[in-house]
Amino acid sequence: METLKNKIFIKAFNQCALGLSAAALLFSLPSCQEKPNDYAPALTIGGYTSSDEIASENLIAHWGFNGNLSDTISKEAGTNSGTAFVNGVKGMALKGANNGYVISNTPAAVQNLKSFTLTCWVNSPLNSNGIVGLVDISNTTAFWGNLTVFFENGGDANKGILKIHVNNNGTDAWLGNYELTSPWDKWMHLAVTYDAPSSTFVVYVNGAQKDEKVIAGYGPIVFQNASKMVFGTVHFQTTPSLTSGAGKQDWASYLTGSLDEVRIYDKALSAEDIGFLQKLEAKGK
Repeated sequence: METLKNKIFIKAFNQCALGLSAAALLFSLPSCQEKPNDYAPALTIGGYTSSDEIASENLIAHWGFNGNLSDTISKEAGTNSGTAFVNGVKGMALKGANNGYVISNTPAAVQNLKSFTLTCWVNSPLNSNGIVGLVDISNTTAFWGNLTVFFENGGDANKGILKIHVNNNGTDAWLGNYELTSPWDKWMHLAVTYDAPSSTFVVYVNGAQKDEKVIAGYGPIVFQNASKMVFGTVHFQTTPSLTSGAGKQDWASYLTGSLDEVRIYDKALSAEDIGFLQKLEAKGK
């Protein structure tokens, strides 16, 4: 024999199915709309519930590309040349194109970095037409920029080559060539950190350390002529070139894939925080 409680539950369930008003259900069932996830605890990774919580006091620039081209910290607005927006890792992302890129004034805090972390997500096809710049803080009088993250030539269907260039007051540091296994046409998280006191660079791919390089005596970073930066190519591929040191090169090209969640911090994040950041952003947090 059905209990009175069961009869009430069945009646309430049938009323939900018929789409009756919430008032009619008030004494029958707490809610027709409640779901198990409504009571689930917030996702926590490493004690963080959002990527924005990680080293928030050290985050000095952030381009989320959520329908606009502005840095959310400094409010510097980017200028579009042939790009669009598509679905990204976290909200929207910047969609590049052949001859497409975004130029921005470099936030003052970025120009004055001593130590740093730069992170981003990229989803790119094979760069068969030349190197592909992802983020480049221009040096407006030199061939190479102050901080350039790019895919080098020489990749194939199963391999990509990541390379990073840093200028410190006229002294170049080159990181790479890092071979990436089957990196094309899927989202990949990249990060590079530099700790000035120890003159140490660390490169990460998808949250895992790829390399560590100490350049003895490299010291605090001093960028030169760093007033401009570009997303989606290197600084000499824009029209006109962002630098008087070079014009367009036939071995260089553009990101025709997508770029998302570019973040710059004024310190070298720990390996743990890089991993937490990658995991949270991968979940859209």
